Amino acid sequence: MSNGFTPIKGAARSLHLQVAREIARRILSGSLVQGSIIPGELELCQQFGVSRTALREAIKLLNSKGLLESRPKIGTRVRDREYWNFLDPQLLDWMLGLENTEFAYREFLALRRAIEPEAAALAARNATAELRMRLSEVFQAMMASVSSDGDLSAWADLDMEFHRLIFLSTENRFYIPFANVLRVMFVSFIDRASQQSGPLIEEHKAIYDAIMAGNAEKARQANLLLLDKYNQGMQPS
Repeated sequence: MSNGFTPIKGAARSLHLQVAREIARRILSGSLVQGSIIPGELELCQQFGVSRTALREAIKLLNSKGLLESRPKIGTRVRDREYWNFLDPQLLDWMLGLENTEFAYREFLALRRAIEPEAAALAARNATAELRMRLSEVFQAMMASVSSDGDLSAWADLDMEFHRLIFLSTENRFYIPFANVLRVMFVSFIDRASQQSGPLIEEHKAIYDAIMAGNAEKARQANLLLLDKYNQGMQPS
């Protein structure tokens, strides 16, 4: 039975990553069904044109991300979706471009709404002098990027860094990982949101002003308003 796999070429050290990505995208897209047993080692090695070592490394990586589960005498099974580590940066990267992208953006916006306003409030309370300076530098660059040539790609990069610094500024070890874990999705989401809603300069300024003033409640409300504007921009016209 063919699963549509094609031989993979590349440097030996990256082969297992290419194999892992291909299998992961088939799981994420539903081509490999949850609960199903994937083809055996020999068959997959032939389909991908890789060694057993490369395949085993790929399977080991996918096991660590919750996508697969290997058991003696049973084989390697696709785990149920509830075990998939959707906050893994590599997994987020592999998800991009698959079907239901619009739904993924809405899910990500819901996650942002759940955690980001409180992160802004914590940043207003806890940001160190150094982080406030870095946030100020990024915000000034955001303003300059809009006033100079309206380059949305430059804005998107700075916008991502702006929100990353807010998570870092919480000084809360459980918020800090979001500064990096969601980087891939932030880049994709912010670029898309910027194209649909524009840079939303005033909304970002309100967040910045509140954090710099140390006003937690205003920072929280300003962040909620920003996310509401993004949500409105994603509504069908």
